Amino acid sequence: MPLDPRLVEDIALRLRQAQRILVVSHIRPDGDAVGSVLGWSLSLRAAGKQVTSGLADGVPGSFRHVPGSDRVRRRPEGPFDLVCVVDCSDPLRVGEVYPGAAAPDINIDHHVTNLNYGRINLVVPQAVATAEILADLIQALDLPLTQDAASALLTGLLADTLGFRTSNMTPKALRLGADLMERGAHLPELYRQALHRHSFEALRYWGCGLGQLQRQGKVAWTCLTLEHRQAVGYPGRDDADLINMLSTVEDIDIVIMFVEQGSQRVKVSWRSQPGIDVSKIALAFGGGGHPAAAGAEISGGLAEVQQRVLAATFALDEQAHPARDGEDYISIPSGSEPDL
Repeated sequence: MPLDPRLVEDIALRLRQAQRILVVSHIRPDGDAVGSVLGWSLSLRAAGKQVTSGLADGVPGSFRHVPGSDRVRRRPEGPFDLVCVVDCSDPLRVGEVYPGAAAPDINIDHHVTNLNYGRINLVVPQAVATAEILADLIQALDLPLTQDAASALLTGLLADTLGFRTSNMTPKALRLGADLMERGAHLPELYRQALHRHSFEALRYWGCGLGQLQRQGKVAWTCLTLEHRQAVGYPGRDDADLINMLSTVEDIDIVIMFVEQGSQRVKVSWRSQPGIDVSKIALAFGGGGHPAAAGAEISGGLAEVQQRVLAATFALDEQAHPARDGEDYISIPSGSEPDL
């Protein structure tokens, strides 16, 4: 889907008027967030702009090989002429990297649940990654697409499509991958770094989650607690991409990952088979995402959050597959389910 030329022109005007630019994304950044922040920042720097890249949680170890990652700031210092948020459906998920009360100038994203919170909103749910939108935008604006920028954007594309194999893949995205390779991005190495390498601590962390794996009907879930994280020495607040491993379990419609965050908050991630829209559940819990991949950070203790989330997820799965003989779902007290 081509970019709206009116939005492209609006963004071009804002960029012409700005010299000091802040580019940020969401907390606990994934590969698309990192690749999008860095790819966009590198292109703008090559065009002569003063750009600060910001991520509240910094760059995860698995993406510190991406060009420009050493220049990411957790607490950027302004002032800035223009603020751009990428790959983030809700401004509250940006964190303290941009604590300003005013709406950001530009919001660029591909999540179907995006709240259109920017002064300019370039939201393209049909794109497989925000990195895809930015690659199109860079070329539409005739900005430099350097080898480093291409490598960052290809990292975002690879990470969000799990190596060009998610159900939303398109021929256009495959052609974009080839285009970025022609700009100098080394796909085999970027693929290895983004999707095949895991730290020793991360694999031990996986062991904790796999040991807790449960299933009921066509739904499977597990959890990672603060104690698990401390026991194995895992430094992040995420699930070390265990959710993507769980999504390969056969004969399962939906998998759920619960990660305890502390301060009575739990990060929940959903993955589903095509035709089951888990973004509806995530949105009901204050999160967002895509039909087949969504998440939310929910207030409450781990047991309480699990009960509420499982009730909502079982209800959604029953809607998708009614009248399954011999399958019982966990009974949850009336009134505990969110409105979907």
